[in-house]
Amino acid sequence: MKAEQFSGVVTGHGEGPVWWPGAGLRVCDGFAGRIRSLDDSGRVVADQHVGTFVGAFRPREGGGLVAGNERSFVLIDEVGSVQDLGDLWSSTRLRMNDGGCDPQGRFYCGSMVFSGDAPEGVLYRLSPDGQVDVVLDKLFIPNGLVYAADGALVYFIDTGTQAVRAYEVDDDGAWGAMRIVADLAGRSPDGMTIDAEGNLWVALWGEARVVCLDPVSGRELESIEVDGASQTSACTFGGADLDQLFITTSNQDGAGGPRAGAVFVASPGVRGVLPTPFAG
Repeated sequence: MKAEQFSGVVTGHGEGPVWWPGAGLRVCDGFAGRIRSLDDSGRVVADQHVGTFVGAFRPREGGGLVAGNERSFVLIDEVGSVQDLGDLWSSTRLRMNDGGCDPQGRFYCGSMVFSGDAPEGVLYRLSPDGQVDVVLDKLFIPNGLVYAADGALVYFIDTGTQAVRAYEVDDDGAWGAMRIVADLAGRSPDGMTIDAEGNLWVALWGEARVVCLDPVSGRELESIEVDGASQTSACTFGGADLDQLFITTSNQDGAGGPRAGAVFVASPGVRGVLPTPFAG
């Protein structure tokens, strides 16, 4: 299956797409530190400045957004005012990357080094009361994070491990035992989403494609090609029926191809699920 180009080149480093009722599709333009809103024709209709970098965000239950800035979490209200909750570290070698919410409405975002492959990343969790906890450490590039429908499993990608992992989740939301869902040796899994049937859709950085994986066997069920943009970074389901798969791309280091930074779309014949909003 081939994806179609949905927008023009609207980002330099496209990441973290989210479709939300009433707001439509929004995507991160990472190194520009902004979240861009697209209409149904793929045109940019609004920009929200977040900070020096933004890789992930989620809607807030009461309106506005929560996002990961370069070294901190930020809260954005309905009129676009940004409240920075304070740096989580002082090193300039690290920045936030991808993230998402758990069923309790807590927001997770992981850090990574700007360059190189040192396992210095940390996955942080922001609770609605403002408490920040460390969930995992010694990570390479924390990326896709989605929960199974019953909340008993969380699927997580650390790109440097070239694998998709599953962690058991207890009643309090703590992550426990881990297993490898899919060993993607030699490949670079990036952002990820989940469909209503529980299958995982994973963007493969450098391959110009998104693959669908069985969450039990890890078997590849579907592949969607993206023409002209090799740095496929993330994906999300959207549209009125949640049956369109939107795919972000990047032109990082100028190496993404002639359509890098555009958003692409495919109709894979399944429906997705809405992301959980932040409860704060």
